[in-house]
Amino acid sequence: MPTIYHDNDADLSLIQGKNVAIIGYGSQGHAHALNLRDSGVRVRVGLHAGSKSRAKAEAAGLTVNSVADAAKWADAVMVLIPDPSQPAVYRASILPHLTAGKMLMFAHGFNVRYGTLELPANIDITMVAPKGPGHRVREIFTEGAGTPSLIAIQQDATGNAKALTLSYAKAIGSTRAGVIETTFAEETETDLFGEQTVLCGGVSALVKAGFETLVEAGYQPEIAYFECLHELKLIVDLIYQGGLNYMRYSVSDTAEHGDYTGGPRIVTEETRKTMRQILKDIQDGTYARRWINENEAGRPWFTKQRIQEQNQLVEQVGERLRAMMPFLKPVTVQKEEPAPKEAKARAS
Repeated sequence: MPTIYHDNDADLSLIQGKNVAIIGYGSQGHAHALNLRDSGVRVRVGLHAGSKSRAKAEAAGLTVNSVADAAKWADAVMVLIPDPSQPAVYRASILPHLTAGKMLMFAHGFNVRYGTLELPANIDITMVAPKGPGHRVREIFTEGAGTPSLIAIQQDATGNAKALTLSYAKAIGSTRAGVIETTFAEETETDLFGEQTVLCGGVSALVKAGFETLVEAGYQPEIAYFECLHELKLIVDLIYQGGLNYMRYSVSDTAEHGDYTGGPRIVTEETRKTMRQILKDIQDGTYARRWINENEAGRPWFTKQRIQEQNQLVEQVGERLRAMMPFLKPVTVQKEEPAPKEAKARAS
């Protein structure tokens, strides 16, 4: 069993004595900044000049600086911008201000794990990674509870990195629930693996395959949508609340029997072999290099895939059906448009 840290294991006054810069004001950025402020920490938000988030941060009563000014002012810098954006922003606006004794923080270890950042030897490098989306980190904090987090210490130049990291975790509410120590490598590799094989890649592919199988067999797309996508939430909520056993306890015996008989026929040894290869690609950096190269090339394959997936039949049917269910509070994602042919020609 891992050691789990709680409120009594963290000294809030440590982070209260520091200036903390939150770089980015998206899902995690807004939650960290507001929770820190409400915990009595001096916080500034670092954003680029044209950021659409500036008005939101200022409306929440936060001080907003340029990324460079925030990093220069801060004793601890938490980087909460997307992985692909981090290296350029870091080199230009953060690295020049990482003087000895400062702490550089992340909520995901991708760029540290895969060596895309030049990291000074005289600073602390740590992680606080809440296991939940930012809006829940903020919402649960305001209710007096907290979201569990992972922490990791990549480099302890000051000898105080862990204590200050736990203090930060307490300030965003995570020690109320529990904090588990990991490493940058473990957090990054397991996170990427989970996203690709189960949470995003696996689930999306399974939903589409089930939907398409029923439609190809002549069943109504609307019925296929309900059976292969809509009802997934009911099952996931049961698993989330009480694990696989509670889900099986809650569904019918017929559904439980189908779980035992159908599951092994879908997730076969060949599937597990593919999972092991995906994990190997993550561990040896193959996946990271591919994603980094895709971004450097302007995301041509990624954008094509996004457009293709946004126009799947299951998405068209789902949009119509969700409109019939206002209690879901349905949302529609703006679709990405292909680049004009002239622009493609110029780009080449």
